[in-house]
Amino acid sequence: MSLLKTECHIKVTDPEIDAVSLLSQQTELSKQAIKQAMQKGAVWLTHGKQTNRLRRAKKALNQGDEVHLYYNQAVLDEQVEAAELLFDEGQYSVWFKPFGMRCQGSKWSDHSTINRFAETHLEPARSAYIIHRLDLAATGLIVLGHSKKITAAIAKLFETRALDKYYQVIVEGEFSAAKVTIDSEVDGKSALSYAHRLEYNAELNQSKVQVKIESGRKHQIRVHMASIGHPVVGDRLHGNGSEATPNLQLTSCYLNFICPITQQDKVFELPQAYRPHF
Repeated sequence: MSLLKTECHIKVTDPEIDAVSLLSQQTELSKQAIKQAMQKGAVWLTHGKQTNRLRRAKKALNQGDEVHLYYNQAVLDEQVEAAELLFDEGQYSVWFKPFGMRCQGSKWSDHSTINRFAETHLEPARSAYIIHRLDLAATGLIVLGHSKKITAAIAKLFETRALDKYYQVIVEGEFSAAKVTIDSEVDGKSALSYAHRLEYNAELNQSKVQVKIESGRKHQIRVHMASIGHPVVGDRLHGNGSEATPNLQLTSCYLNFICPITQQDKVFELPQAYRPHF
């Protein structure tokens, strides 16, 4: 059994033993390693029909429960920059998501996700729910819900396009000075993007472009920019990015919607310091 990556599933027969001891005996991992994995979301508990992450080392177990460990040392060692809280609206908040921070955890961990970061740093402490997503390599504004009702309400705004949002990207080449509409399909599905140039850097032969999307296809901006010969700088999948180039230069900069709590028009803008720069 590799201690770098392993998983195990143990039925609880003796409720007197705690999950840490049980997993340590089964895997030969130290109790400290198990506790660290538990805090990072790699341990799960099935009780009846429900399976949830188990974070409390001393949580009482019941006979018939099942404890699950998904241990991957490479995943657990993953480190990302801290997110920054920009606007706290009580039942929801708006954050700056840095490069490499995830919007979705896995069975192996959730410690590098934006919602888990929020849950461990917000004051007062609150649950945090993902409402929408940004690519792993993208940066910028992201909204988290702190109640299921408000999470659903704001998620509906995103789903029905009942809000305004725009992104800024740095692309290769001299982008058109005129506004550009791109309507080529993405993964066989209709997609629509509007883009206009904000600035051109002749020395680098790169342009800063503002993009508004009317559909939300996966990697839509990256695919559309590449399709017209202006791939996003740092895009290793659809452009010419590599380990030697900067991180993906794609940032969510602006959100505007009607607050489902107050019914007031809310505008959230990303500070200039976090926007793409040449």
